[in-house]
Amino acid sequence: MRETDMVSKPVALITAAGGALGTACATELAERQYELVMMTRSEAAEELADRIGGVGLRGSVTEERDLARMVETALSRFGRIDAVVNNTGHSPNTGVPGTGGQFDPDADLKLLSLTDDAWRQAMDMIFLNVVRMSRLVTETMVRQGGGAIVNITSFAQKEPSFAYPTGSCMRMALAGFVKLFADSYGASNVRMNNVLPGFVENFPFEERIKRQVPMSRPGSVQEVAKTVAFLLSADAGYVTGQNILVDGGLNRGL
Repeated sequence: MRETDMVSKPVALITAAGGALGTACATELAERQYELVMMTRSEAAEELADRIGGVGLRGSVTEERDLARMVETALSRFGRIDAVVNNTGHSPNTGVPGTGGQFDPDADLKLLSLTDDAWRQAMDMIFLNVVRMSRLVTETMVRQGGGAIVNITSFAQKEPSFAYPTGSCMRMALAGFVKLFADSYGASNVRMNNVLPGFVENFPFEERIKRQVPMSRPGSVQEVAKTVAFLLSADAGYVTGQNILVDGGLNRGL
């Protein structure tokens, strides 16, 4: 372990770092001189680490042992954890059949046709992964004198959609969890916030979707990543327990 690693740079963990949004967050934090430990289910995190620096690991947010290995890697290599980005996509089997998982504003799914397994999978991927990671890192952050966690969720947390019914409900659970976490750890200077992106540039932005967005364009992954970076930074030191929309006014338009 290098002494400079422990004292000169903040250390961030990023889950699901291989997709467009995760890569944008990792790149933004690397540019802000963070040491990174990243995880994906494929080799994408390792490839990203080769490009921008840091450590890439293979693992799943639904496996507590993989999250624990991520935390242990950060502590053994850098000696601290200052920031966490919990970045997960849509859970399997929660979208409208036949849409390929794409958002359909006209979806009319029969809510009670969803199985218990579909609800459990959504809870595991979207909600419990945040709870598990919080258990693993919070006491370290308390001992350090502070830290920040950002959970990337979705505008569907505010406006549930039949396109992603189970995911919408589990993201609403995150809205409650972030407030309870703020109540529990705010006095220890450990902050947690949720970022709720709308439609970003890697999403098919059809005319029927465009009509719902007051800014009439998709967001960029960089716009979301910069919001995440701000919430992790000392500039947001008095911000905790919040659900921050980055959606071009979509929720106003609904």
